[in-house]
Amino acid sequence: MTLTELRYLVALSETGHFRKAAEQCNVSQPTLSIAVKKLEQELGICLFERSRHKVSATPTGERIVEQAQAVLREAQNLRNLAELGKDPLGSVLSVGAIYTVGPYLFPRLVTRLQQAAPDMPLFIEESYTSSLRSKLTSGELDAIFVALPFTETDVVTRAVYDEPFVVLLPEEHPLSQEQHIDPATLCMHRVLLMGEGHCFRDQVLEACPGLLQAISDNYARGTALVEGSSLETLKHMVASGLGITVLPKSAADVVTYGEHTLAVRPFTEPVPQRTIVLAWRVSYPRHQAIDILTDAMRK
Repeated sequence: MTLTELRYLVALSETGHFRKAAEQCNVSQPTLSIAVKKLEQELGICLFERSRHKVSATPTGERIVEQAQAVLREAQNLRNLAELGKDPLGSVLSVGAIYTVGPYLFPRLVTRLQQAAPDMPLFIEESYTSSLRSKLTSGELDAIFVALPFTETDVVTRAVYDEPFVVLLPEEHPLSQEQHIDPATLCMHRVLLMGEGHCFRDQVLEACPGLLQAISDNYARGTALVEGSSLETLKHMVASGLGITVLPKSAADVVTYGEHTLAVRPFTEPVPQRTIVLAWRVSYPRHQAIDILTDAMRK
């Protein structure tokens, strides 16, 4: 039994698919499949139920996967302790961020970190909260930037900033005449949203509850909701005149489109906003690296 085999085991449990697990582990599907089968033979038990469309852990397999995750975390702690003994700011820091934070945070953060800790390069990953949560707890990432609410056993969070939401709209749109926009009025217009799975979508729907009814009405009429895969995609569609959208303030830069194309308007009080936190494992030993990361973020 090896740590590599345990990683394959965890990846297969998370993805429910041999091909996706192999891609996540950067190996071929036969390599991963053979390793899992070998581990099952060594333990003398079937860990997964296999069907044409899905692979799912057996009840015993689920408990073994949980233990494998714990073993991998402890193995990563050993590596971290060794690195700590060298220099807490002298090795790679693995940092993740949700899709709606990373593109707007890292360009500023990297510059600050180069000044504060020039010997600590960043490995960066952008993904969904669920994936970042999993990689944080497994030790694949050292720290992650996510939006509240976020809770996880044996994980510490530190709030780094609050960010208001704004409305992005074509400059010729009727709402551009308003100085502040009431969230309740958005349901009367075509609002472009992030696709399902993005926490920012849920935050917008919570801030503008009338949009939920508008979405239901669209489906009832057989009209599909316009969704985007990223905030930048939403901005492009708004610039084309397809509709309006809600963005976190950091993503609302409209310089790309030139003058007289887009307008940004704040919401009326109370302004919808989100809190971005930095999360890391309680057992993570490089406390100085976390402090440097937080300080750079706040600056």
